[in-house]
Amino acid sequence: MYLYFITPPERDRWIFGDRFVRSFIRRIIKGKRRQGGVEKVFINLCKGLNQIKQPYIVNLPFVQLQPKDIVCILGSGIHCLDGYNNPNKIVAGIGLMTHPSEWPNLCNEYPVMKYLQHSEWANSIYKPFYGDKCEIWPVGIDTEKWLPNYKIEKKLDFIIYNKVHWEYEAKEKELLQPIRNHLLSKNLNFVEIKYGYYHSNDFKRLLDCSKAMIFLSEHESQGIAYQEALSTNVPIFAWDQGKLLDPNYKIWGDENKPTSSVPYFDEKCGLRFRDLSEFESKFELFFSKVQNHEFKPREYILENLTLEKSALRFLEIVKSVEDQ
Repeated sequence: MYLYFITPPERDRWIFGDRFVRSFIRRIIKGKRRQGGVEKVFINLCKGLNQIKQPYIVNLPFVQLQPKDIVCILGSGIHCLDGYNNPNKIVAGIGLMTHPSEWPNLCNEYPVMKYLQHSEWANSIYKPFYGDKCEIWPVGIDTEKWLPNYKIEKKLDFIIYNKVHWEYEAKEKELLQPIRNHLLSKNLNFVEIKYGYYHSNDFKRLLDCSKAMIFLSEHESQGIAYQEALSTNVPIFAWDQGKLLDPNYKIWGDENKPTSSVPYFDEKCGLRFRDLSEFESKFELFFSKVQNHEFKPREYILENLTLEKSALRFLEIVKSVEDQ
């Protein structure tokens, strides 16, 4: 199996060589580089393939491919196929573009046999462009890394996971602050973390001492962070308002498509709420179930989203391409 993970090349912005200076300054200001979502998808796929003992090679130069080799590209950005002029069949997806209208002729320009998306709602956006070449493939969660630590007392009532993207000032007023106020009114303690501003080890330490997590995101094609929380057996109270809020989707004509912020979720994982009113009406039920240990979120991950299950599904897709 030949896997490719190709990130966008950093280019000079103002003067020759300034990309190196900007990179150095970023490290000073922001500290250690945080792992991106698409990169984590690739790493977890590799971990899963290792578990099932499936050999693979990463980023082999295209010119060294043999005629029957299948190419699997999970890179980030439309540059991933730059320089590719092989006839080899391709399994691609996840991070090549934000919306298929950015590359509507992908499957005509290249021998892409399958284009992957993590969940049903995301796949439904790609199907009008790529038809039956669309395939659903959720990445697995590293359940050994994201393991509950039962030796630590759960002194923290909630983590608020803040991944609000659009119309932030309005959401701060209409949703975020009222949720904070609600927790304070119940004398519950909480820590708020913001997407893109934490390291995974810090997140794990918080999960180890937290009873539950409030997950605030407009929509997720998969939602690895909330699934890592589930893997540590932390139940989720998820804002799942059900529609596309990305302003770009109005331009693309997808604003009426149904979505989810927790596309992999059931009664073992926690509860959902659509808006502040539903948050308030369901809160007591959710927290009482948390205190009574009625949710079993880790069971859901072990049943549905392990590294092994994901790797086997990926291998199934690749074999289906080989047989075409």
